Amino acid sequence: MNSVRARLLSTVASQLGNPHGVLGKGVAFLLNRGNKTAIAGAVEAATAAPGGIAADVGFGGGAGLSLLLERVGASGVVHGIEISADMLARACSGHARDIGSGRLRLAEGSLTALPLADDSLDAAITVNTVYFVPDLAAACAELARVVHPGGRLVIGIGDPDAMAKLPFTSYGFSLRPVPDVIAALEQAGCTVEHQRLSTRPIPHHLLVATPG
Repeated sequence: MNSVRARLLSTVASQLGNPHGVLGKGVAFLLNRGNKTAIAGAVEAATAAPGGIAADVGFGGGAGLSLLLERVGASGVVHGIEISADMLARACSGHARDIGSGRLRLAEGSLTALPLADDSLDAAITVNTVYFVPDLAAACAELARVVHPGGRLVIGIGDPDAMAKLPFTSYGFSLRPVPDVIAALEQAGCTVEHQRLSTRPIPHHLLVATPG
């Protein structure tokens, strides 16, 4: 029984890190629903302006793409970077018009290997993704690389203590203390503002970083 439970929880953790296959479709729905408030908070904190260039890195179910497209308007551009081929295909299907107009540009990539030029973004968000990155410093450096000085980079994470109580987070999650994430962003040359969201059942932290 314990081995069955372990396999089930490991599967859940794997899908959250890289949604794919039949299960991935359900995970995409759950990600959009469960992360809605945190994603909206990250988009708001990123302060993307009409005509701006923004990105959602690890966009999962795609809720952040829609919100960023609204923020940048008809003359802006949103980049969606995702490691999951199935989530990329889902976003391509759901945003065909935005892709056709050039407002949305989707690409495969990871937090440590972004297919974006230096200083090419006004704003970027990544929500509930850094748990799955072995090298946090490299991820923060890469995110800071693509946001121009004075722009906004927002990392959203669930409260580590609350996340640790979930049964699946012991399978492949790296639940780092908030000060460690702040330190990694500062090491990447950013100043950081710490905001808190009282989301349920997991409170969230928004780390709003400004590259120098």
